[in-house]
Amino acid sequence: MTQKKKKNKLIFDGYPRTINQAKNLDNLLNKSNQKLDYIFFFNVNKDEIIKRVEGRKILEKRSDDDTKTILKRYDIYMKETKPVLDFYSSKKGFYEIDGSLNIEQITNKIDDILKV
Repeated sequence: MTQKKKKNKLIFDGYPRTINQAKNLDNLLNKSNQKLDYIFFFNVNKDEIIKRVEGRKILEKRSDDDTKTILKRYDIYMKETKPVLDFYSSKKGFYEIDGSLNIEQITNKIDDILKV
């Protein structure tokens, strides 16, 4: 964040995940005179998440992709990460995208937003 040639050219994927991380990120951005231009939330309902992860288990044979683990991860998400969405949702540049769409549709939605 402090390297001049990377200023305002960063992408955070899956971060921040907690309110404390979000507040710390905001502080760091303010100190380095930067801001978040776009915040994308890919909204996928719980049933679709379970279906996708169970499908991934079959394809990738991941032992940690069982229903019990999926539900535990979802509960942690709702407790720790969902408040981050509430923190950012009122800020300029926040976009919610239906994450159950296919990849091409999601890409088109992102492209449309970035053209603004």
